[in-house]
Amino acid sequence: MSDHPIPSPAEPADEPAAEDAAEDALTAVGLGLKYRRSWALRDCDVRLPAGRICALVGPNGAGKSTLLGLAAGLLAPTTGAVGVFGRPAGAAESRRRVAFLGQDKPLYPRLTVAETLRAGHELNPGWDQAVAERIVTLGGLDPNARIATLTGGQRTRVALALALGKRPDLLLLDEPLSDVDPVARQELTGLLMAEAAEHGTTVLISSHVLAELDGVCDFVLLLGGGRVRLAGDVDELREAHRLVVGAHEGTDTTPDGLAGHRIVELRRTGRQFTAVLQPSGPLDPSWEATVPSLEDLLLSYLRSPDAEPLLLSEAAPRHVEAAAR
Repeated sequence: MSDHPIPSPAEPADEPAAEDAAEDALTAVGLGLKYRRSWALRDCDVRLPAGRICALVGPNGAGKSTLLGLAAGLLAPTTGAVGVFGRPAGAAESRRRVAFLGQDKPLYPRLTVAETLRAGHELNPGWDQAVAERIVTLGGLDPNARIATLTGGQRTRVALALALGKRPDLLLLDEPLSDVDPVARQELTGLLMAEAAEHGTTVLISSHVLAELDGVCDFVLLLGGGRVRLAGDVDELREAHRLVVGAHEGTDTTPDGLAGHRIVELRRTGRQFTAVLQPSGPLDPSWEATVPSLEDLLLSYLRSPDAEPLLLSEAAPRHVEAAAR
């Protein structure tokens, strides 16, 4: 694992760098990972404040799993650095405070459910047996059932019990509920959010189901082409944009009045246009302008890979130095 420090700021800070960094669950500066000739993640500069529930969004191959693997200390960066609560990802203290649930959800097939939870107890000093047992009990799982006999959704439930039972400060989830039925998905999402709220856990969750993120996540990080394209507080990002619908006679030109605004996406249907934009001044009063939903906002950036990236100040790295321990 790389012990590359997170760069220091050009100007002195009022407080020690490590203390500033410890206020953030995750900080990436110049972070990149290259596989042979292609970059899975490149020039990633982003910060996730502690206590937030962050949606990690992007098309397949955008770098989501790579970022989660780097944050968990499972991968070593090619360039830059990633820190967890002021320590390099992969350091002993970082590993203690982080739980990672990957898409493959590795479990020992020969162990029973009860033996799996017992192993979690033995391996994690801060283990919470009550929450782990509650998650598997709500799913009606037989404690004596072997992991090999469980369905994909049942194995996901056991894996999530292990992750939450560890009582992490940062929970990294890579498409955690993709093989769970809709009813169980809603139940587990509610349980996950309740546990995170009660204990102040920071959650970074990757998902393709955009509709389920609205109302659950209060922070968002959208990746595209291995780079950060949108990051910040959900409400602030939504308020910074407008979903505009209006009439337009042309088919190939930008409607009059839109040229002065930062357009994320522009679509035309007959004599009507729909645009998601960042207004730089008053909009035509004849147009219908509303604050976009999180799903509308994310879809507009996903459909427009050439749109200018937007990184709010709260998501920008502090550029502090984290001690390599």
